[in-house]
Amino acid sequence: MLHERLIEALGAGAVKTSPEDLAVYAFDAYSQAPPPAAVVLPANTRDVAAVVKIANDCGEPIVARGAGTGLCGGAVPLHRGIVISFARMNRMLELDARNRRARVQPGLVNLDLSRTVESSGLFYAPDPASQKSSTIGGNCGTNAGGPHCLGYGTTVNHVLGLEVVDHQGETFTTSIDDVGYDLTAALVGSEGTLGIITAIDVRLLRLPEAVRVWLAAFGDVESASGCVSAIVAAGIVPTALEIMDDVIVKAVEAAFGAGYPLDAGAVLLIEHAGFADDMDEREHAIERIAAEHGALSWRAARTQAERDALWAGRKGAAGATGRIAPNYYTQDVCVPRSKLPAALHFVQESARRHGLTVGNVFHAGDGNLHPLLMYDRRETKQVAAVIETGNEILQACVELGGTISGEHGVGVEKREAMTLVYSTEDLAAMANVRDVFDPKWKLNPEKIFPAGTRCPELP
Repeated sequence: MLHERLIEALGAGAVKTSPEDLAVYAFDAYSQAPPPAAVVLPANTRDVAAVVKIANDCGEPIVARGAGTGLCGGAVPLHRGIVISFARMNRMLELDARNRRARVQPGLVNLDLSRTVESSGLFYAPDPASQKSSTIGGNCGTNAGGPHCLGYGTTVNHVLGLEVVDHQGETFTTSIDDVGYDLTAALVGSEGTLGIITAIDVRLLRLPEAVRVWLAAFGDVESASGCVSAIVAAGIVPTALEIMDDVIVKAVEAAFGAGYPLDAGAVLLIEHAGFADDMDEREHAIERIAAEHGALSWRAARTQAERDALWAGRKGAAGATGRIAPNYYTQDVCVPRSKLPAALHFVQESARRHGLTVGNVFHAGDGNLHPLLMYDRRETKQVAAVIETGNEILQACVELGGTISGEHGVGVEKREAMTLVYSTEDLAAMANVRDVFDPKWKLNPEKIFPAGTRCPELP
């Protein structure tokens, strides 16, 4: 009955039901779940609304899905149901270059948006490491950040309005210009639990007049982290401050030949964008701070090719760890910048106690750590060690005044950890908000909230 109704509404070419097709949509970059009952590929908002109404009639939950690059299990169907893939809703619908905004469909790939508007002298600022494949809709779901969020902010700072299909299949819109509650901000980061986003109005920025990229090498990550805090404390806010430790540097150099010094204990990648006349003064100020914190060397990328190489190494860091171990687990936590040295020391000690290799590559500017715990999933003891180490890091970062996720979201992975940072009353208030948007909790069920918070209708 379900399959027949979906095919009748969308056409056979937009509905996937074979076991091999369904298996493709049962996992993301973090976890795997049972295959869904059906996968649909809508062409427009009308199709999405029709699917939601059919799902309600058939009692099926719905999971909205972008490119499946998520790292917390947010787009996996835990209770079969219907997966709505936005692979075919991947266009820019409107460009208003004069007012620096665009309307896009949720399946548009992040980097493709900037490439499309580049000829108008514009770009889209949020740039997660997965920007070559992740979608704007998925980025909205997790409020994705990326290396440049220090200077430009995260996704929520660049979304001006949304078109959304609600739990009943009705369409509504939001705008940051609306009076009253900011529903746009509430929906960004909600991981598909409050509604299904079908169009996004995004803010675009002008391409900067000049961009400089510098690389400072340090003896250890603690020194590099101290330099980051000093740069920001001096009133300087570069567009990006990224740190990679020696484990990552060696892996990246072997894979990409990015130009990182192999004898460094850590490297600090710095980018600053702005007016050309200001760049030399800014470089001298940051270089001076780096020297005061023990920088072993300083390098300025003089050409676009050199800048691209340094950034390619940073954004390809996770994949480069395949030279060290067949698998890795990425933790995503935030601490205050001043606590970075303490947090990194704990990461190293915890990994050492459990016999694991760890590589650190992270958004140092806003204290967002991404320790990569490397292991072989075929070895059960290593899997157990990774889980224990990850939990220890999570707890330690919370105790340092941090939080459980910087940009990857909560999904399945960290829903039980929500109790580390929120009280029962806090979670109940959030659940009440979800009740308003989705009373039966059929939109992406069992995500974000700890098990048992609320969901009696589901098995």
